[in-house]
Amino acid sequence: MNELITTNHNDDGEIIISGRELHEFLEVKTDYKDWFPRMVTYGFEEGLDFSSFLSESTGGRPKRDHHIKLDMAKEIAMIQRTEKGKQARQYFLQLEKMWNSPEMVMKRALQYADQKVLEMKLEIEKQRPKVLYAEAVTVSKDTVLVKDLAATLKQKGIDIGEKRLFEWLRENGYLCKKKGEMRNMPTQKSLDLEIIAIKHGLRTGSDGEMKKTRTPKITGKGQIYFINKFLDTRKEA
Repeated sequence: MNELITTNHNDDGEIIISGRELHEFLEVKTDYKDWFPRMVTYGFEEGLDFSSFLSESTGGRPKRDHHIKLDMAKEIAMIQRTEKGKQARQYFLQLEKMWNSPEMVMKRALQYADQKVLEMKLEIEKQRPKVLYAEAVTVSKDTVLVKDLAATLKQKGIDIGEKRLFEWLRENGYLCKKKGEMRNMPTQKSLDLEIIAIKHGLRTGSDGEMKKTRTPKITGKGQIYFINKFLDTRKEA
């Protein structure tokens, strides 16, 4: 079918026509700025039957135009009672028939499905580092040492060792900086987030006495937290 008047479709998949282009096709003598408001008085509502926008301009100020839905365009064409109006209405009826044919409905459904699949793929790719690591860690709820976390970070391309990771954890408020027996113990922030825990143990000292030990260990939740934090930082850099 030859395109008498350019058509597009909105986000809801409805056919829309430029008000100015329809006005030009119908060869209406009245200026568009006066003609269109008069057409609206036939019972059309903005937001329901049409929407306003500023058209691009090659010079001077942009002009007010309107996206008209197909039903409104058909009625406007019929109101004109001219040969051009008749041509436009017949064209819109043919367009509507074709648009609602099983083939076109199926085509639009497939296009919509393809778009949704693409959006899902983009979202999955965006979340991929987080999802993959979360899956790997949640298989086991075991805690790991800071050096083990550093090794995992290196496997993922983050150039950091145990010593530097300890320093980073202290500088960023996850481990205590204060020297003494509290040094390298998880801060209240880490405990509240449940990302670092304290492992209590016993060891035999050089004097043969049993001594209590406390070791910071990264929880399963903490491993996900820190890996994703470093991956996000690398992505932003």
